[in-house]
Amino acid sequence: MTEFLKTSLSRRSVLGAGVAGAALLAMPAVLRAQDKSLKVGVYGGYFKKSFDEHIFPEFTKATGIAVESIAEPTGEAWLVQLEQAAKAGQAPADVSMMSQVSTLKGQATELWTPIDIAKIKHGGDLLDRFVNKYPDGRIAGIGAVAWYITLVTNTDVYKQAPTSWEALWDPANADKLGLLALVSNSFLLEVTAKTFLGGTNALDTEEGQLKAFEKLAEVKPNVRLWYRDEAQFEQALKSGEIPMGQYYHDVTGLAAADGQPVRSTFPKEGGIQDSGNWVISRASKKADEAHVFIDYMSQPSVQGLMSRKVGTAPTLKKEVLDLKPEEFAAVSSEIEPIIPRYDLYTTKSDWLNQKWTELIAG
Repeated sequence: MTEFLKTSLSRRSVLGAGVAGAALLAMPAVLRAQDKSLKVGVYGGYFKKSFDEHIFPEFTKATGIAVESIAEPTGEAWLVQLEQAAKAGQAPADVSMMSQVSTLKGQATELWTPIDIAKIKHGGDLLDRFVNKYPDGRIAGIGAVAWYITLVTNTDVYKQAPTSWEALWDPANADKLGLLALVSNSFLLEVTAKTFLGGTNALDTEEGQLKAFEKLAEVKPNVRLWYRDEAQFEQALKSGEIPMGQYYHDVTGLAAADGQPVRSTFPKEGGIQDSGNWVISRASKKADEAHVFIDYMSQPSVQGLMSRKVGTAPTLKKEVLDLKPEEFAAVSSEIEPIIPRYDLYTTKSDWLNQKWTELIAG
């Protein structure tokens, strides 16, 4: 349990566009030496350990394909490694779990072998938002795992759960909030747009983005901590020192199950859903095995297994899953989520970071 709480951030640190942090490339774990094999890049720490223990052995048993799992370094370092290697015709991993922003950036250099959806038996059961396409419609990536950032509170301080993200703006919560420190991992512009501006399409124009920044700036008197270190906020939330903020639904749920006075709430506007894709390096000579792998990982039973064992939210439609209502609630929600505007973090990254520093967290 504690190990999960300490290291669950590994997958998120890797994903956050431009999140700093050092992760060593762990020695690949070869599960079974066989003729058929596949190198798979996954986020390090607890995440890799869970896949090595619960998921990859089952895949090998079902398909006869051995998995060599590789811990990806943080930020966009893995994207850069894959691109440089592909130029030399090498694939450090055949399949990788890749953030949405890195998937989009890889499209620009045709880094990803298109995925043939006809070979993915449950391709039609994927939620649309988990099918990542090249501009011409070819499929660049398929949703591997998802998770939620929600509104969290200390139950000793807040007897009633808040119902809306508007709580972040409530003057009664002055100096009580812990919020993520970056524009590209907090997704607070999207929260602002969904809560006050009619939806995230308000961010389509620079004018709309500035409106969101101005509205979000009104939150500043309520913020005690802009956090980069998840453990720091988590401790302050548990102790009640910083009794409200945004945090990961799965980790908060585990802390609550452990007896901590914390709760995770899906506001009426939706939780923020972030995710990672499976992508195939164009330099890989194992596209066939890679398709078998993605097909297996997209099965409802395997998605259910990942929810139970790894704590991730499924990327398939709810009706095809074998999760009990309480298992689904532990990792997901039926309220329509707030989906980050990943396109903006690839096209307007510098401008957004500059405005964030000037108007919000500077």
